[in-house]
Amino acid sequence: MSKAHIFDPLQVPVVRVDRHLSPVSPDRLTPQALIARFAHPPIWQPELVRERKFMDREPAQAAVLVGVIMREQPTVLLTQRTAHLSTHSGQIAFAGGKSDPGDADAAATALREAQEEVGLDPRHVQVLGELPTYITGSAFYVTPVVALISEDMTLQPNPFEVAHAFEVPLGFLMDPANHRWHRVTHEGFVREWLSMPYQDGAHQRFIWGATASMLRNFYGFLQA
Repeated sequence: MSKAHIFDPLQVPVVRVDRHLSPVSPDRLTPQALIARFAHPPIWQPELVRERKFMDREPAQAAVLVGVIMREQPTVLLTQRTAHLSTHSGQIAFAGGKSDPGDADAAATALREAQEEVGLDPRHVQVLGELPTYITGSAFYVTPVVALISEDMTLQPNPFEVAHAFEVPLGFLMDPANHRWHRVTHEGFVREWLSMPYQDGAHQRFIWGATASMLRNFYGFLQA
């Protein structure tokens, strides 16, 4: 287990679930509504901005693709990282990664990484806009790039980096009744974080940490 995760997130108690908050209405989750929301964004503030720093290093820019697949019931594309990777092994994540000097912007980073990780051809992707930067405990300044993905796309996950590429209904992720808060204390520090566990057939997809935080901010953006 990495220095960042000296606890097993699956074993940390749930301290509350946000059942009192309203889900995003389905009519706000259609491709047309998402396009309109990014064309005329609301005034709002992200709820979750940064994690407690656990790594001494220079800040690095990164981007992830929050890809909404345009199915009859829209879904979000997520990946499960392979178990042998040195960082965040086995965790659920958006496709994405560190910016390269040749990347024109965050969208270019997200599209390049998505093509490298899961074989997503950029011609099937329509970038809508960005959510506020999220700062991880390892000093990555992550820009979530929200985009629509054609359901005609095909994926070819890179087996070195991605164990599984899968989809979660957008409506499930945008319903706070599925947002669980956890709290753990270690060496005098209290850490609180979100999870959004999703049962995907035989697989329990434990969405947590930075990925869940960015999805929570997406919820705030759509609900504002």
